[in-house]
Amino acid sequence: MNAAVATSVFGVFMVATVALGLLAVRGRRGGGEGSGLAEWSVGGRSLGTVFIWVLMAGEGYTSFSYLGAAGWGYNYGAPVLYVVAYMSCGYAVGYVVGPMLWAYARKHGLVGITDMVAHRFGRPWLGALVAVLATVFLLPYIQLQITGMGVVVSTISYGAISLNWAYFIAFAVTTGFVVVSGLRGSAWVSVLKDVMVIATLGFLAVYVPMHYFDGYGPFLDRLVTEKSEWLTFPGHGDSGLGQAWFVTTSFLNSLTVVIFPTTVAGYLGAKNADVLRRNAMWLPAYNVLLFVPMLLGMAALFVVPGLVGAESNLALFKLVVDSLPAWSVGIIGVAAALSSIVPMAVFMLVIGTMWGRSVLSLVPRWEQRQKGAAQVVVVIAGGLALLLTYTAPNTLVRLSLISYEGMAQLLPMVLLGLMWRRLTLLGAMSGLVVGVGVVCGFVFTENDPVWGVNAGIVALGANLAVALAVTYVGPRERDERPDDEVLARDDIEEEARIAAAGAGAVG
Repeated sequence: MNAAVATSVFGVFMVATVALGLLAVRGRRGGGEGSGLAEWSVGGRSLGTVFIWVLMAGEGYTSFSYLGAAGWGYNYGAPVLYVVAYMSCGYAVGYVVGPMLWAYARKHGLVGITDMVAHRFGRPWLGALVAVLATVFLLPYIQLQITGMGVVVSTISYGAISLNWAYFIAFAVTTGFVVVSGLRGSAWVSVLKDVMVIATLGFLAVYVPMHYFDGYGPFLDRLVTEKSEWLTFPGHGDSGLGQAWFVTTSFLNSLTVVIFPTTVAGYLGAKNADVLRRNAMWLPAYNVLLFVPMLLGMAALFVVPGLVGAESNLALFKLVVDSLPAWSVGIIGVAAALSSIVPMAVFMLVIGTMWGRSVLSLVPRWEQRQKGAAQVVVVIAGGLALLLTYTAPNTLVRLSLISYEGMAQLLPMVLLGLMWRRLTLLGAMSGLVVGVGVVCGFVFTENDPVWGVNAGIVALGANLAVALAVTYVGPRERDERPDDEVLARDDIEEEARIAAAGAGAVG
């Protein structure tokens, strides 16, 4: 009976989610930039402050935040605070970088970082190469969301739905949703997700300490007395996640998040650059929610001890399933599932866009059918991530770190390249090859952290050193285009002039 009630609540909300996605794109299939790939991938570049805020908050608050943060709080404790640190710092960096990328893409009619790189260096094949590389490092993040939603579905069904079937349900629902609704549908569903996440986490933040410990005072006293190791670096166990790791990971991720393809998709969906500046100021407030699953993960140490490996991701839901009625378990499951669907949809959409725009468009027969090609790639990418979920499962935080460390190697080519004319293609490519090689070497030999720091930042240091050395020592490239055509700038005065001209035309 409990399984039937919880899964029924869950099913109703999933149907409502797909319906909301369809409603979001109703009537937006006309001509112009509001149709085709631009409408599907960047919302026709017309999303306002509220939609951009909930969309980008949705990308940041994923199933990792609901499950992985609780799991890391359960396993290690203090090191999980890096999530709050890097996201808050990343929003500050995004205040500057976001408007620059938005203006660059708007000026040249671009829809992603692969477009930007190809335009900056004047090589279409470079965009294709970056698309392939970015896809490799995005697939683990899609796998993370499939794993997270699968865990939710299996848990709220009280074991009636196996994990394997739950993973397939996560893949099927999200793939169908993103193919139909694109970025605009994800933004609409983000509103529903945010309401449910805030409500459910607010409830759990009060309910769990009161129900299991008679309040925060007794809970925190017990935590300090019995689990003090979880409250200091490097946390519980021989994790190697000390202060140096915390600082280097927070720094690396705060830079990487601003050029993450999904973040850029959010930037490019904005109707103007001021939307992004306001968004950067308000988004850190959302990070307060991240403390709740972290704290509840440590509460689970006393209630459901003995969870190991990937089972630790169930820490929060074990508290829920063991004490709440089935209908409320279903609602909390919906909030957690939407925390998977929204970011997974954006990740799959971005992969489809990169391939449709930068890879398959190089084939003449696909050039005029970029949206259709992108939607096919979405299904293929989701299928590959599902296959990886079955064949190479891993804990949620590890998958997140692999994605960020790999994507960080694009920083010199994207950010430095768009701000510094002197960087050559040979230099950027040489650095990229070295950086990817170093990070893969560390990760796949299980030497991460290395020397107590994040392996990704070591790889990025090697990447940047090689890029600069080859740029200065190697041959200079001839590019007759002016700086304004090649480099990205946040021209506030130009925005004001355009806005004033638009107001005058309306008057």
